[in-house]
Amino acid sequence: MKEHNVSAYSLEGKVVFFATRNFHKFNEARHVLAEFKIATAMLSVEAIEIQNDSIENIAKASATDAFKKTGLPLIVEDDGLFIEALNGFPGPYSSYVYKTLGTKGILKLMEKIEKRDASFHSVVAFCSPKLNPKTFHGEIGGEITTQERGDHGFGFDPIFKPSNNSYCKTFAEMNTQRKNKFSHRAKALRGFAKWYKSVW
Repeated sequence: MKEHNVSAYSLEGKVVFFATRNFHKFNEARHVLAEFKIATAMLSVEAIEIQNDSIENIAKASATDAFKKTGLPLIVEDDGLFIEALNGFPGPYSSYVYKTLGTKGILKLMEKIEKRDASFHSVVAFCSPKLNPKTFHGEIGGEITTQERGDHGFGFDPIFKPSNNSYCKTFAEMNTQRKNKFSHRAKALRGFAKWYKSVW
């Protein structure tokens, strides 16, 4: 078996491996899981990312592939930005669209659109030797801003303002702790953590 780069944050209690090469995601996850006294170890493994209309299917496939490559029980996370005026675009293709169009490309598409409702969806998939991928979901509604705002976060964070925050800030204008109070990813991770603590 190949060696994999593992970066761990130690706490008393359980440890969860997170297969990702995105340190921003890992950093958010370790803060959320720490709430449940679960330590997080970052597994830098390149898992397959299939093209599919379902974020859940993408996450399941990635978790299965990462588990086959490492032999370790682990989680992966996949998410997407769904914009109502664009019929849910970019949705499950958010990662590719961010790499090709970026935030400026999305703002260009939204230039003359007044109704700017959008939502972020996240799926965390857990895979182990004794369990097929089990998934946990998180969602947050909000809107697309008219310009990029903030220096924190990553991806589409500078143009997404969650609807249930009294600060009227984008994700990129929030630090990790504040973003984790609202985010789709944090919700999915908390669902996973509660289940994991109860059965593992």
